Amino acid sequence: MPEEPSENISGGPSGGGRDVVFDPEDEMSATRAAVVVDRLGDMYWRKAYGGQGGFECLVRTILSQNTSDKASQPAHDELMAQFSGSAGHRSAENSSGHRPREQDLAESLAAADRALLIDAIRSAGLYNQKSKLIIGVAEDVLADFGSETDFDTYVREEDPETVRDRLLEMKGVGPKTADCVLLFAGGRDGVFPVDTHVHRISRRIGLAPPDADHEEVREYLERDVPAEKCGFGHTAMIQFGREFCTARKPVCLDDEEACPMVDICEKVGVDIESQSVVDPAEAN
Repeated sequence: MPEEPSENISGGPSGGGRDVVFDPEDEMSATRAAVVVDRLGDMYWRKAYGGQGGFECLVRTILSQNTSDKASQPAHDELMAQFSGSAGHRSAENSSGHRPREQDLAESLAAADRALLIDAIRSAGLYNQKSKLIIGVAEDVLADFGSETDFDTYVREEDPETVRDRLLEMKGVGPKTADCVLLFAGGRDGVFPVDTHVHRISRRIGLAPPDADHEEVREYLERDVPAEKCGFGHTAMIQFGREFCTARKPVCLDDEEACPMVDICEKVGVDIESQSVVDPAEAN
């Protein structure tokens, strides 16, 4: 079984989580989504997630927006190297001439020199926008929770819907970002973040209506996939989207039998005869 990719920005450098064993669903009675996730677990990995720092996960996921893991990971690493302590503050010394005390990540980023932050995250792209968002969420976290540590506790222990609603109030935090924080930091069962891969694959296979938006796809998946399997379903479906069910040329175009989902996939938007692929929402 392949190892989880080393580049997985939402899940951390090694994807995070711990290996677990889940009983497979009975394919005769299970939902199609549950069958898909069990097959993905056989192909890739089965993991339970949680335990990351909530604020660091929030920053990490903002960096991952509209870019690849390959670009996001170096930006995250450089940000942490420069801002996880006293480095990166607008002033290296306070008014008394002493260096500031070691601060948590939220404090460091709220006080960051934006030019230094931009330099640190440049590889992630959209660095002007992302630097503003990161400083903004840091200020928001400090104002509402007092510290990175208290925010992390809130993410782990508060009602997940309450946490999600609060995250969505932060500028630059959309549903996928909020759900990644709930999954990778909060370790919440029943959370299935929907990125572009998950959105495409779910509608192409027929796990959600062809015209479903990201939030509607999430609702279908969280309804139909056993709660404890949603986490690895998310990460494994992303890998499946990279290796098999790509946007422009899924493997079924060359060989239908090469796809492990061939018997349950509706191929919405994929025309084998004409060798054409469109977004499921555009399919006749």
